[in-house]
Amino acid sequence: MKNRCGLILVSVCVLAALMACGQRSGDAGLKESKEAKQLLQGVWSDEDTEDIVFQMRGDSVYYPDTTSAPAYFRVYNDTLYIGSSARYHIEKHTEHVLWFKSASGELVKLVKGGEDDKELFKQSKTKILTLAEVLKKDTVVNYEGERYHLYIAVNPTKYKVVRHTINDDGLDVENVYYDNIIHLSIFKGAQQLFSRDFRKQQYQQRVPAQFYQQAVLNNMEYESTDSKGFHVNVSVCTPGDASCYLIEHVISFDGQMTTQLLEY
Repeated sequence: MKNRCGLILVSVCVLAALMACGQRSGDAGLKESKEAKQLLQGVWSDEDTEDIVFQMRGDSVYYPDTTSAPAYFRVYNDTLYIGSSARYHIEKHTEHVLWFKSASGELVKLVKGGEDDKELFKQSKTKILTLAEVLKKDTVVNYEGERYHLYIAVNPTKYKVVRHTINDDGLDVENVYYDNIIHLSIFKGAQQLFSRDFRKQQYQQRVPAQFYQQAVLNNMEYESTDSKGFHVNVSVCTPGDASCYLIEHVISFDGQMTTQLLEY
């Protein structure tokens, strides 16, 4: 009897702890507005320009720009949440009118379109972007009477990198890119001195975490040769932006590699 009571008491305590945890996480116990979500269903256009901004369908937001990925949305009180972090204060919301503050604080005024507008989204698929096709570089180096070959190959992969941007309507959207793997081989005649694949992950400790999450391994360029060996520079970049980190690798004549961060 005592054991049974003890089990019941433990079960009650565990349940209470889980309920408390659930209230502390997410949206702190706020109840999602199903009515507001239902009213948002449809295609919404800019009140002034009549340009289509997005379509709300089910639990997702779809954009006319096919490079922007669909995102999950929900409504709590007077706030519209899109994706994992974007939130917009709703100023006015009826069946056919939606006003909210954009990421920059500007008032966005939308009106709901008709059935014809839905045709735009029927065949649209999100495009995953690549920065380059397969790129191969063959460099011949003559140093102190010896002849060397450097082979660099930039290969797009199916590894996805998601980058957040603000579109023309002031909305935080996600663009998806394919990352690259870069291969470097160095030969002295028929003798292979060095061969390695380079991935973005090996630079994770050399660039800021927030930058790393939205960056791709962009390119590798041969720079020079000296007594230390062959100098090649790798760029880790935010796609669609000029932000890059440049990392230098020096490969010695016996195939050993050293690495240092050059610049931002």
